[in-house]
Amino acid sequence: MSKGKDRAAKARQIVADQKAAERRRTVTLWTSVAVVLVLFVAGLIGYTTLNGQDEGRLVTPSVAVDEGTAFAVGTGPVVVDVYEDFMCPACGSFETASAPTLKQLAGSGRITLRFHPVAILDRFSNGTEYSTRAAAASAAAAEAGKFTELHDVLYANRPEENSDGLSNARIIELAASVGITGDTFTNAVNEGTYKAWATQATETFTKRNYTGTPTILVAGQQVDNPTTEALTEAIDKAAG
Repeated sequence: MSKGKDRAAKARQIVADQKAAERRRTVTLWTSVAVVLVLFVAGLIGYTTLNGQDEGRLVTPSVAVDEGTAFAVGTGPVVVDVYEDFMCPACGSFETASAPTLKQLAGSGRITLRFHPVAILDRFSNGTEYSTRAAAASAAAAEAGKFTELHDVLYANRPEENSDGLSNARIIELAASVGITGDTFTNAVNEGTYKAWATQATETFTKRNYTGTPTILVAGQQVDNPTTEALTEAIDKAAG
């Protein structure tokens, strides 16, 4: 009987050992799955951040038009769309040569002038994301009812490509020089309230198959060589 009991005890022990081993394998398996999942999520977050998609909560300016991508000046029958990057040298030249005529036409009721700030030149600001920050600041100015004021003073002080661009403090200082003051604007610039909006507006620009700035459209038709004369002719034609 003693030997029989010993064999039964050994059998029970073998079964118990097998169950314990199976439990250990199960725990190890699920632990491995959890680790892989954590690493995947961490990698996804890292990838998103590195690709500039983690700009914070999307806040679209309440005054923005054209699917929330632009700020309108005037209410004339012919719509003129201007896509610009605040660091773009060609945009600076356009602002000097042709923009005054467009603003005059908007003021006289002949056109609706829609400015689309985009950020395609961040790579030329030494990691400071100047194009995005400037576009975001223009959105904050638009909410304050002073988009054109900030737009114009930023172009008057446009930094060169491959520089750091203007600091937030300098943007705020320039804004104050044209009457944009108060904590709401200052906080929006310093906290990047509209950076996610600037990123989305730029993505819309790309989805519309536009590649460079300035891109100018009159009544939905792109003007390839947007001189003052070409724009005036296109506006006259669109007006009938």
